[in-house]
Amino acid sequence: MAPTFWMITNREVKSKDKGLGRDIADLTHWVSDGGDLTSLKNWKAATAASFDKLLLGAADKFPKCAPEDNQEEKHVTLFVHGYNNDWKEAVTRYETICKGLFEGPDSMGICVLFTWPSDGMKLGYYPDRADARKSAPHLAEVLNRLYDALLLRQHIGVDNPAKSCRAKISLIAHSMGNYLLQKAMQYTWSRSNQPLLVSLITQLLMVAADVDNDLFKGGETTDLTDGDAIANLTYRITALYTPRDNVLGMSAGLKHFGKRRLGRSGLHDKNDVSDNVWDFDCTKLIPPKTDNVHSFYFDADATYKLMRLILKGVDRHVIEQQYA
Repeated sequence: MAPTFWMITNREVKSKDKGLGRDIADLTHWVSDGGDLTSLKNWKAATAASFDKLLLGAADKFPKCAPEDNQEEKHVTLFVHGYNNDWKEAVTRYETICKGLFEGPDSMGICVLFTWPSDGMKLGYYPDRADARKSAPHLAEVLNRLYDALLLRQHIGVDNPAKSCRAKISLIAHSMGNYLLQKAMQYTWSRSNQPLLVSLITQLLMVAADVDNDLFKGGETTDLTDGDAIANLTYRITALYTPRDNVLGMSAGLKHFGKRRLGRSGLHDKNDVSDNVWDFDCTKLIPPKTDNVHSFYFDADATYKLMRLILKGVDRHVIEQQYA
């Protein structure tokens, strides 16, 4: 039977009692059948090879969908958390996402946590940004393995359609996790996907993204930037934002340079991005007296309903009309 919870991390492993720490280390892989996920005692270490075998085996058991029912296809989703999250906070957020999207009869499939050594410090913006950049090669390694598995499954599926891939690969990144993703995708694209061969990510959900809001400027031109790498590796990119996000207002103030934050202002110019990039203003979904707007997306049924529609691949215009 497949594990219930999945985790990949480049945090140091302190001990079963102390859990995962704040320093960068080599990648380790973990699976769990449940219990208190903030205790490492409830996680079992796995090698990269055995982890991949388990994950691919679980995905192979997803139901096969006809082409016209592609919105019902299950997902293998990678979740990358953001700024100021220690390990226990990251795994708690991950468990909440699993409950919102990946449990019960309406489960969207499997969610895998990628947790990186965000310092978990209120004044740790700069250290976290540095840690995000240092963690990019580790996340790229994970993306590269997914890419290689995807290519292999496509080749197998050509010869034997019954063994073709039964899962979409999607990714949810929050806050500064999007900056980490930005840098990791450039590594992956440089290694695997210049020029474009296949899309690695079907749906990328950039939630309250702590990145420049002109990341995707340039439209359909190929300029080899980070935004170009993400757009070429992804079928559709959705940025969820709200001008009420004061955490990202602080982020812009700390930088003292560059552009406004994508997760606070939306795309700089909606007409100057490739066709697979769009944004959605979530302000109407957030109650007026919400304290932590930056993390609200993961605490409300309304935003999970929106995320589900996006991950399923519902047309953006249909979604916009539904929320007009």
